[in-house]
Amino acid sequence: MAASAAISHFPGSFDRAAFPPPRLDARPVDREAWIAAFRMVRDETEQRAAPLSPEDQQVQSMEDASPTKWHRAHTTWFFEQFLLCALRPDYRIYDERLHYLFNSYYVQAGPRQPRFMRGMITRPTAMETQGYRAHVDRAIEALLREASDQALETILPILEIGLYHEQQHQELMLTDILHAFAQNPLGPAYDEAWRWPASEGGKGRVELSRGITQIGHDGEGFAFDNESPRHDVLVLPATIDRALVTNAQWLAFIADGGYARAELWLSDGWVKLQSEGWEAPGYWRRTGDGWSSMTLGGISPIDPAQPVTHISYYEADAFARWSGRDLPTEAEWEIAARDGLLGDAFGHVWQWTRSAYGAYPGYRPLPGALGEYNGKFMSNQYVLRGSSVATSEGHARVGYRNFFYAHQRWQFTGLRLADARV
Repeated sequence: MAASAAISHFPGSFDRAAFPPPRLDARPVDREAWIAAFRMVRDETEQRAAPLSPEDQQVQSMEDASPTKWHRAHTTWFFEQFLLCALRPDYRIYDERLHYLFNSYYVQAGPRQPRFMRGMITRPTAMETQGYRAHVDRAIEALLREASDQALETILPILEIGLYHEQQHQELMLTDILHAFAQNPLGPAYDEAWRWPASEGGKGRVELSRGITQIGHDGEGFAFDNESPRHDVLVLPATIDRALVTNAQWLAFIADGGYARAELWLSDGWVKLQSEGWEAPGYWRRTGDGWSSMTLGGISPIDPAQPVTHISYYEADAFARWSGRDLPTEAEWEIAARDGLLGDAFGHVWQWTRSAYGAYPGYRPLPGALGEYNGKFMSNQYVLRGSSVATSEGHARVGYRNFFYAHQRWQFTGLRLADARV
């Protein structure tokens, strides 16, 4: 289920056959395999940053986004904070001041730079940030080689979370720089060769029958804590589209006054539309008689056949109402994807569901500061499923629960439609 098309458009692509990481329960532990997985993920971050100048890496275009340099340093801080400082008594901290600058939201880990001021951090420089990464990388590799087998039972689960955490930031690096470049009248490209992957959405609808089934992590492979525990859900009769909603369909919505009809919109969405002047998805702009969009490859004409993206939950909900349809629940999406019934489930756009982001029955966050990773955000957000064109290869899986606020649309977010048949 990996998003195999997700990275093929970017410079410096390489083979990730060894990722996801080796099994945690393997005996004996293959230390070199874990080191190789660590290097792959760390190298991927640097390859994604490589096309960017130091000036590009410094910019923060809004509070929701972070500078590329900050992403590179924060993911390094994560390994230093939760592995090296916690589990290696002889570790020499690179620079204690950086812990204030590059902590994100881990209150139990100490104070931090306000999020909206991350772009003010001009020092350390991008080059100095590379030195920080190299220092921590050497220490992590030494830790993996020298730790006892007993110590590795504690180290490897945290390392694995750190690897998937860094992959999340790899996606944010691309979406955040795209937002920054979209503010530039020159319309610069991250990668001029970038193109959307071919779509294989399929046709028709998938039928879901009434019954009790289970969703959530089944215990095989890695999962974040918010994907557990596995639990029973009652699924009502429904259908869900095999294909994602396309730009052509969205153009019809626009032509029918979709952004001007208050009856289609949730109240908060209508206020947001008016306050920000929405008349199309994010990054769309009128060009003569048509539309173009800012992409990672620069400004490109809208391709009617491609999945619509950069839409908020409010827009997805309004489109579904205009269509006389629904958004799927996350359970409906997971069941259909698990059975291989959805086209373009991965590697194109994250797909909004109508499910609020909350805890599964019996959920408990991890102990300590790592427990702040997911659990404390289970309020006022919606779940998205799948993965996007910017998702790192090997990161996508059926049970993955992404989540954003209803107004946010700088991510590669789209939708597919469903019908509840109560």
